Amino acid sequence: MADIFANYHSIIIFLHVISAVIWVGGMITMRFAVHYSLLQLEPPLRLERTSHALKNLFKIVTPFVIILLITALIMAIAMGLHHTDLKSTVFVKEAIWSIMSINLVIMIFRRNRAQKYIDIGEYAKAKPLLGLIGSVMVPVNITLGVIAIFLGATLS
Repeated sequence: MADIFANYHSIIIFLHVISAVIWVGGMITMRFAVHYSLLQLEPPLRLERTSHALKNLFKIVTPFVIILLITALIMAIAMGLHHTDLKSTVFVKEAIWSIMSINLVIMIFRRNRAQKYIDIGEYAKAKPLLGLIGSVMVPVNITLGVIAIFLGATLS
């Protein structure tokens, strides 16, 4: 692992940083740009468009989440960060990304369930599923992501 990191450290760090930026930036864009545009639509169409936008967001960020986790493991192992004075920062950062990943998986399942209700015209059942994603789950991941990025900057 140390050899991989030694030979490809710039690429690994770049992939790690760009993955975090795309994941967190995608959620920020969704929450603070797309969300307010969707509010201009009438409720049935708003739910359909929200579900579609979330589906696209999840398709885009999922590969980057995987890249982020792989590069984090490579760096932590190769640099032996778990055996340094920075180990508590590394553990906190790992915990944050883990919580964010679990939250993402739950958001994907909620969106998929909401889409099934939308497909059969049961918008009242889809609304709370999508509503929680936008009002709580995405903001939680944005906050955690910004904290993790800051912690990553302190580790560099």
